[in-house]
Amino acid sequence: MKPYIIILLAVTGFASCKKADEKLFNHAPSVYFDTQGGDRDSILRTFAYTPTLAQDTVWIPVRLLGIRTNKARTFAAKVEMDSSTAIPGVHYEALKPTYTINAEKGFTYLPLVIYNKDKELEERSVSVMIKLIGTTDLAIENPYLIKAKVVFSAKLEKPDWWDTWPLPPYSRTKHELFFLVTGQKSMTKEGLDAPKNLYYVALLNTMLGNPFNWVAKNPLKKYVIEEVTPGNTDRYYFYNTANPAKKTLLKKNVQNGKYYFIDENGNEVI
Repeated sequence: MKPYIIILLAVTGFASCKKADEKLFNHAPSVYFDTQGGDRDSILRTFAYTPTLAQDTVWIPVRLLGIRTNKARTFAAKVEMDSSTAIPGVHYEALKPTYTINAEKGFTYLPLVIYNKDKELEERSVSVMIKLIGTTDLAIENPYLIKAKVVFSAKLEKPDWWDTWPLPPYSRTKHELFFLVTGQKSMTKEGLDAPKNLYYVALLNTMLGNPFNWVAKNPLKKYVIEEVTPGNTDRYYFYNTANPAKKTLLKKNVQNGKYYFIDENGNEVI
């Protein structure tokens, strides 16, 4: 190749790179939700295995598109109420006016505080649709990356191993009590595991037989049983002191004098 052609190509390449750099540096900085590592459609959370947890925080990743600077910059977000089923103050904490990306950083999180105090969360999921909003510091550019949907509940589903062992009848209340007493999220269906699994069933049955004694022997779990109506020993509430909004009814059976937890269907947990 002739020398002048090589020089021409080099000059052309240099000019192209310079234009690309100028475009990059002159590009208005913006932010977007970086949820590519998970489910693009929604972020799922559940309180099913943390019934004592009164609230939790969902950390939604936000990334900077543009050049980092030596000063902090702010961005904003709002909840799209028409696209959300969760109720502010009941299911989640209201968003702050602005959020910050620190100096020299290209990444941060938008924290969404969600609550576990609505009994209805045991029956259904609720959702919060969050949309990024531009500020004088940071713009919004890509319309496909400015929304994040958070779906959460406290629902428990009947596992496939439940009927393998002497646990029926199933209810979410009984399932929750089983997890509380045993700490087991699952069990196998293998016959060789029968001694271990039957031991877990026995732990549950012991607790159901005398919940007052279980509370007394497990103070570190911070559960209490208190009268629904002071002076009336026929009905009690069972709950964790860390989440007093989530209560389970404990009722005396007048025929046999025993106390039973009442499940979501109004039936005694046996």
